Amino acid sequence: MDLILQLLFTGIGIGAVYALVALGFVLIFRATNVVNFAQGDFSMVAAYLMVVCVEFGLPYWLSFVIALAGMALLGVIFNLGVYYPLRHRTYLPVIIATIGASILLSNTVLAIYGPQPQVLQGWFDTPGIQLGPVYLDSQYLLIIGVTILLVLFNFWFFEKTLLGKKLQATSQDKEMASLLGISVSTMIMITFIYSAVLGGLAGILVAPVLFVSIQMGSTIALKAFAATIIGGFGDVAGAIVGGLALGVIETFGAAYISVPYKDGFAFLVLIAFLVFRPQGIFGERVAEKA
Repeated sequence: MDLILQLLFTGIGIGAVYALVALGFVLIFRATNVVNFAQGDFSMVAAYLMVVCVEFGLPYWLSFVIALAGMALLGVIFNLGVYYPLRHRTYLPVIIATIGASILLSNTVLAIYGPQPQVLQGWFDTPGIQLGPVYLDSQYLLIIGVTILLVLFNFWFFEKTLLGKKLQATSQDKEMASLLGISVSTMIMITFIYSAVLGGLAGILVAPVLFVSIQMGSTIALKAFAATIIGGFGDVAGAIVGGLALGVIETFGAAYISVPYKDGFAFLVLIAFLVFRPQGIFGERVAEKA
């Protein structure tokens, strides 16, 4: 039982990172009907920005602010340079453009830093606390705490604020939102900025647990993409639940089955959902009338 509780805590911590990136996938998809395959690279870029700022001797909190500000700027550039020129095209050219942007980001960082992984220190000097039989790592506690706060913030923002309702209206029907006086282009811009910040935040939080490397973005993105499908593509709650579930499944699979194949467990679950419940946990089956 002690091992199960320890694995559950670790799985939830890792799953929270997948959930944050999956939330970025969902927000972009709902606003533009396009899957942004560069979402994971936002996490990688933010982690490297943190490494750069810390290497320059800046305080950790200031490095954090600069990294998130950089991600907000990257969200603006991504929207104007990748999505906006192709906004009137079908979804396929936009998806290909996001894949190209992902390759560009990863290779740019590779050219600057090389393939050698970087190390980023954690927020706390204390490595963790012992709570009965379970050791609570301080970084995992931070990840879980931030995820809970962001889930609450998202609920408040989208359900209780005027801007949140405008963003929802834009995601549901852009033409009607425009007729109601909502600036669709501005709402999409805000969505890209917010999703880039979310992805960057996930990368910064998980960086002290993992090495900061070029591959971390693609790994996180694949797991987060699987989480969105498992939870129900386009559903915010599904992204959170799917991410947490994948983290727990991956952790228990590594502990009880095989460590080298732990990355494959997420995709086995994904295949099972695609076969038996393709609409996901919270998705609804859509029928078309001929």
